[in-house]
Amino acid sequence: MTTPLHEMSALQLLEHYRDRVLSPVEVTQAVLARIERWEPSIRATYALDAEAALAAARASEARWAQGRPQGALDGVPITLKENIGTRGTPKPVGSAATVLAPETSDAPAAARMREAGAVIVTKTTMPDFGFLGAAPSSFHPLTRNPWNLAHNTGGSSSGAGAAAAAGYGPLHLGTDIGGSVRIPASFCGVFGLKPSHGRIPVDPPAAARVIGPMTRTVADAALLMQVVSQPDARDYMSLPPNDIAWHQLERSVKGLRIGLWTETMGGWPIDAEVKAAVLAAARLFEQAGAIVEPLADWTTPELRLGMAHFFTMRCRVDLAAMAPERAKLAADYIHHAAEFAASLTPEEVFLSFTRMQALHAATVAATQPFDFVLSPVSPGLPFAAEAINSGSQNLLKDSHFTSVFNQSEQPAASINCGHSKSGLPIGLQIAGRRFDDLGVLQMARFYESVRPQQAAWPEPA
Repeated sequence: MTTPLHEMSALQLLEHYRDRVLSPVEVTQAVLARIERWEPSIRATYALDAEAALAAARASEARWAQGRPQGALDGVPITLKENIGTRGTPKPVGSAATVLAPETSDAPAAARMREAGAVIVTKTTMPDFGFLGAAPSSFHPLTRNPWNLAHNTGGSSSGAGAAAAAGYGPLHLGTDIGGSVRIPASFCGVFGLKPSHGRIPVDPPAAARVIGPMTRTVADAALLMQVVSQPDARDYMSLPPNDIAWHQLERSVKGLRIGLWTETMGGWPIDAEVKAAVLAAARLFEQAGAIVEPLADWTTPELRLGMAHFFTMRCRVDLAAMAPERAKLAADYIHHAAEFAASLTPEEVFLSFTRMQALHAATVAATQPFDFVLSPVSPGLPFAAEAINSGSQNLLKDSHFTSVFNQSEQPAASINCGHSKSGLPIGLQIAGRRFDDLGVLQMARFYESVRPQQAAWPEPA
């Protein structure tokens, strides 16, 4: 078998389990060995429990030996972002300020994984309270990009992006409230999907926040969606159950009307290599018969102020709810955000909600004429590992292309569309109309099938 076990897709592993060519135990052992090799460099894991993973793998092996797999992912290794609760494991949400206490139950996504027989190998890292599109955390060691250890993974699903690129198994789950699946997917060269809001149950539910798969292939993400999108009554904002044919990924792009969004009204440039890679990807859609048209930036600084004010005020409220000796342990960037929020008037805080609603409406209106919209994921390349942003004073610059689709509740994905001259990954964002999660996966699968050959996955030194 020429493909290393840690590089096999979930679909390949399941096929080999069915044929008795491979065992979940040897696959889990290979993933744990991979983690042991990479982890001193990239620090992507939290609460790794090798014995628990191997015990789950042995139980799966016994089920396969009896010809009675438990579910659609039986024996497949998976990692979960640490803010996706798992029974018995504390959930620090990236911050040293959090009082650690074991979770009393599995969150919906974790429960679906156990029911499907997946092997939860480890949790993965994130920055304080998921506030950044970057990796630095006051709780976790600094997570680094496997493609270049001097560079950032993006965030806030920092560890999930690094784990997927480093080969910590085929399946990873992150969360996304402004780009937190797509930015690390872009920076780490993997595939990431932010589904329509409510498609995957979340506990506790929140506006704009979703859970999404991060994988090396589109087909593996579709397989994961089949399981994790099943209903859970704890999410009162979730969508009704829908019998989506997640496996039907082949679709012609001929005749589709596709918007191309590569300019901003922010007064700052998009990196030239990022823009060139996105334009080259758009040409492949055009060559296959899609109608690709420029889409002007519909956002304004005033519209985006709503998100800035809302999330900084959230930092202030979160810190105020903590004992002072705990609050002071949070990262400096949380304190700086809270200090800014203290300057806001009650009227400005109220306006943050109306501005977010206006951005929601503007995003739907601007994109509705198109079947899909292509854009960069990030306007820049992965920045320094220790940095909290790309150097902009405004954190919203880094999520300019991603956060609008959280507000509009539309599905959007990141897929690698090349590398810079220095070898850093570049992500293409594909966004669709709300509820058309399968369509976004189909467009990603099309691009995956026609894009130039990808660079070999990184290896530890």
